[in-house]
Amino acid sequence: MAEKRRNIVVEEIHKTPVEMQKVELVERKGIGHPDSIADGIAEAVSRALSREYIKRYGIILHHNTDQVEVVGGRAYPRFGGGEVIKPIYILLSGRAVELIDRELFPVHEVAIKAAKEYLRKAVRHLNIDEHVVIDSRIGQGSVDLVGVFNKAKENPIPLSNDTSFGVGFAPFSEVEKIVYETEKMLNSDEFKKKFPAVGEDIKVMGLRKGDEIDLTIAAAMVDSEVQNPQEYLEAKQAVYEAVEELVGKYTERKVNIYVNTADDPEKDIYYITVTGTSAEAGDDGSVGRGNRVNGLITPNRYMSMEAAAGKNPVSHVGKIYNLLANLIARDVAEQVEGVEEVYVRILSQIGKPIDEPLVASLQIIPKKGYTIEKIERPAYEIADEWLANIIRIREMILKDELNVF
Repeated sequence: MAEKRRNIVVEEIHKTPVEMQKVELVERKGIGHPDSIADGIAEAVSRALSREYIKRYGIILHHNTDQVEVVGGRAYPRFGGGEVIKPIYILLSGRAVELIDRELFPVHEVAIKAAKEYLRKAVRHLNIDEHVVIDSRIGQGSVDLVGVFNKAKENPIPLSNDTSFGVGFAPFSEVEKIVYETEKMLNSDEFKKKFPAVGEDIKVMGLRKGDEIDLTIAAAMVDSEVQNPQEYLEAKQAVYEAVEELVGKYTERKVNIYVNTADDPEKDIYYITVTGTSAEAGDDGSVGRGNRVNGLITPNRYMSMEAAAGKNPVSHVGKIYNLLANLIARDVAEQVEGVEEVYVRILSQIGKPIDEPLVASLQIIPKKGYTIEKIERPAYEIADEWLANIIRIREMILKDELNVF
C-alpha cells in the first residue's frame, strides 16, 4: 500500500510571542464551576456509553452527548450549615443508538448512572439524592450491527462526521501554567484534606501587564465547614498562602493574589455555599462554555469554539482534532530544537478519512538564531506520525489519559 501523502503545511509566522506581549489574559474554570460540571457530565456519559457498547457489541456505536444543561437551584447557605431548597436540574441531551438488531440498549440508565458517579467525585458536598435532579432526554437511534461491522472493515480509519477544525498551541506561558496549576492544586485531594472548607467551584483569572501578574481567585466555601466569619477568613487565607507558595515555582515576576474580592464583611457578604458549587443558587452551566481542551481559556491564542466534551471519540473531529492539535503542538515544542511557539490547526472535510485532513497547519515562531528550514522537517514528521496513528486518540480517551476541559 502506498504511503499516504497528508496535507501538512509547516510555515514560519512573524508575530510577537505571548511572553513578550504587554498584556496577557488567561482563565480556568474549576471542576465545580457549572460550565465545567456540564462538560464533565457530558464526557463521563460518552465514555460510559462507549465502554458499554464495547462490552456488549465489541464496537463503539454512534452517539453524541454534548448537550448537557445545568440549571441552577436555590439554596440558603449560612455559617455552620445551610440548606438547598430547590435542587439543581441537569438535562442530558444529544443522541445515542438504543435499538441494536431489535435489542434495546439501556441508554438512559447508563447515562444517568455515569452522571451521578461523576458528580460524586467532582463535588464532594453535593448530595446526589437530595440536591440534584437528573433528566435524560437523549434522542434515540437504531442500527444494523452487521452493517456497522461491514462498514468498519471497509473503512478501518473512520470517516469524519463533520467539517470543522481543531486548534492547539505550545508551550504554555508562565501565566498559563500558573492559572492551570493553581486550580488543580486547590482542587487536589491533598489540599481538600487539609482545608475541607474550600469547595470545588474555583475560577482563576490571570492578568499579566508587563512583568507584573494579577491572579484573581473566586473560591466557593462550604458553609458546614466554617462555623463563623473568622473560620471563613482563615480558609480564605489558606488559599492565599497555598497559591503564594505555588506561583514561585513558575515565575520570578511579581504576582498579586486576590481571593474572593466580592466579600464585604461590614455588610456580612461572604462567598459561602452549601455544596461547594454556585450551581446550587441559580448559576447555570452549558457544555462548551468553559475551558478549551487544554484546560484554559486563552484570548491571546488561537481558540476553537467547538464543544469537545461528550462528542463521540470515533469519528467526531470536533473532539479528536482539538485533542490531536494540542498533542502535536506539545511534541513539536518539546522535541524539536529551536521552537519558540507553535500553533496547530487541523481542518476536516465531512466524509473523508480522519487521518487525511483537508489541511494540518503548523505555524512556528523560531527561537533567535534558528531558521524554519531546520525546524520544518522534524515538525512535519511529528504531525504525520500522529495522523498515521490517530486511532490512539480514541484509546487514550477510553483509558482516561486525556482531558477535554
